[in-house]
Amino acid sequence: MARRILNRKDLRADYDAAERRKQEDEDETEDEEEEGDDEASDEADDGEEEEEGEETEEEVEEAPKKKKKVPVKAAKPKRTRVAKQVRMKVIWGVFNNSNQCVAKFDYPKRHEAEEHAAKLGAAKNPPQSFFIQPIKEAMEEK
Repeated sequence: MARRILNRKDLRADYDAAERRKQEDEDETEDEEEEGDDEASDEADDGEEEEEGEETEEEVEEAPKKKKKVPVKAAKPKRTRVAKQVRMKVIWGVFNNSNQCVAKFDYPKRHEAEEHAAKLGAAKNPPQSFFIQPIKEAMEEK
């Protein structure tokens, strides 16, 4: 047997409509009571000052209570640590097939790095391949 899926929006609308009807009924009954109170107060003498005091208390209770506003504190900017920037320099590295750096040369001396790689490759028996690659290194501070 299949279960019927409930539509939550329809249920909410029905509930809101019932609440409105209930509120309207309460408002109508209060209006009828107030009309009866007005007639009774006209007939009564000044001895009913106590009832007037009670009405003011009811009015005070019916008035919406105001919440105290909390002053908004200005947000202090969070202090962030800035990473110290390290100056870098580019050099040429001579590497073997295992990606191990065999030698290093300054950037303008690329021709020397290529010659060194060729000489190392020819010197080994059987010949191995060596290659050059740019490397970034941190500069030494003086």
